[in-house]
Amino acid sequence: MSKRCYSQNHLWLEPDGSGTAAVGVTRYAQEELGDILFVELPEPGAELVQDQSFGVIESVKTASELIAPASGRVVEVNEGLREEPWQVNDSPEGDGWILKMSCAEPDPCASLMDAEAYEELTGG
Repeated sequence: MSKRCYSQNHLWLEPDGSGTAAVGVTRYAQEELGDILFVELPEPGAELVQDQSFGVIESVKTASELIAPASGRVVEVNEGLREEPWQVNDSPEGDGWILKMSCAEPDPCASLMDAEAYEELTGG
């Protein structure tokens, strides 16, 4: 069973048990951003460094950097977001995922928050 974990930069990471993890924007962040207009995606093969920017998400309210929740290499991006960035609004923790990465650490969630801690952070 995979466990979803959360960064202070409002991204979720969900390991699949094989060293790969999906990454997306949390529902809280999506609600704060409002209607998503554009998601800048990294290229497959790009190296991500934890706590460093890997792209930008733009909404009607603002543009925000996407900060890597873990280090690793991008193995897949959600190409559907290029044409339909609003998938992040419709399903931020489902079909609106941003990328899948092979993680540098065996347990990328070790330095991130669990759901309870993230809820505390966001006042949920």
